[in-house]
Order: sequence, then structure tokens, then C-alpha cells
Amino acid sequence: MNENVKLPESSKILEQVSAKKALFFIIGLSIIAILFLFWLIYFNEGAEAPVTWIGNLSAVNAALNSLSTVFLLLAFWEIKKRDFQKHMRFNLAAFFTSALFLVSYIVYHHYVGDTKFLGEGFVRPVYFFVLISHIILSVFVVPLVLASFYFAFSGKFKIHRKVSRWTFPIWLYVSVTGVVVFFMLKIWG
Repeated sequence: MNENVKLPESSKILEQVSAKKALFFIIGLSIIAILFLFWLIYFNEGAEAPVTWIGNLSAVNAALNSLSTVFLLLAFWEIKKRDFQKHMRFNLAAFFTSALFLVSYIVYHHYVGDTKFLGEGFVRPVYFFVLISHIILSVFVVPLVLASFYFAFSGKFKIHRKVSRWTFPIWLYVSVTGVVVFFMLKIWG
């Protein structure tokens, strides 16, 4: 695609991995992660929190989702300007904040378990629409993000662009709605 893109030396390893093997690994890893999260949230009884700050992790999660949103928008802006290096850096920052979010999310739900929404009236179906669409799309965002990164770092930019056309709006939606769910729970939860 572009000779101006400097890929890390480690990307040479990814160039040797076939797309079929990479996608098989990405899908397998994503299924395991999704099943684990489903079990953690809906079947795991919350453990006794060893420290009181565990309850504040939901706010940390919202902050990390907000940062991911900002980094995704900046990455989008940079790709429109064709600044591939900044685009890559902002996407890596979005990935890093999303990964931190996932760790914090797992710790929070290990100790807190499922959070009930107590809002009534019109806000209730709105909340569940946002939540359900967030959950469904978050199932797809993990393999899409990993595939986008694989294709970019392996130098397969044509496929990267095709996958990223789906990845970007879904990842952005999941990040934004994660924050919306947090605030709805804080206000009506």
C-alpha cells in the first residue's frame, strides 16, 4: 500500500504467518475470551473484595473507554490526513487503553458480579437497547480489532483497510456505549 509506513521489526514474524492460521487463532482466542466473560458476569458469584477501591473500577472502566474513544477518533483523523505513523500510534494507544479496560473489567466483575439496572419507565427499554447492542457488538470487536492489527502489522494493507472499515465504527460504538451504560447505571442504577 504505502512504502512510507515503517513497520516494527517484529512485524516480519507476522508476515510469515498465513492469514488463515492467524484468523483461526484470533477467532479461537476471541471465543475463549467471550465464554470466560459470559461466565464471569452471569454465573460467577462476586467474591469478597480484598480492598474497598474495587467498587471504583467501574469509573476507571468508563474513563478507559473514553480514552479509547478519543484515540480511535484521533487515529481516524490521522488516516484521513494519510499520516500512517500517527494513525498507527493512536490505534496502539486505543488498543492499550482497551486492554487495560478489559483487565479492570475482569477484576471488577470478579468481585462485584452482575450490576442490576433499577431504572423504570421509558429509560428502561432505552438502557437495555444500548446494553444489548453494546454486548452483541463487543463480541465482534475483539476478533475485528485483532484481525485489523494482524493485517496492518503483516503488511497486508489492502485487507487491513477492508476489515478496518468494519472495525472502526464497531469499536467506536462499543467504546462510547460502554460509557453511556456506566452513566445510566450511575443515574438510574
